[in-house]
Amino acid sequence: MADRIEITLNGESRFIQPAVTVAELLAHLSLDTRRVAVERNLETVPRAAFGDTALHQGDTLEIAHFIGGF
Repeated sequence: MADRIEITLNGESRFIQPAVTVAELLAHLSLDTRRVAVERNLETVPRAAFGDTALHQGDTLEIAHFIGGF
């Protein structure tokens, strides 16, 4: 098994551990799962599935971070 896999995150190549989930990636990036939307390979990942959705070699992710304010 490879010790790193390559994904594309918001248009940039990134190397991560294999079998990382969306939830683990968001935690590593210090992003609040309640304030983001995630698309993996052109499909929206439901928030309830973040912990069950493993990332694989070649996956493309887009993460939109919502910022609240007045």
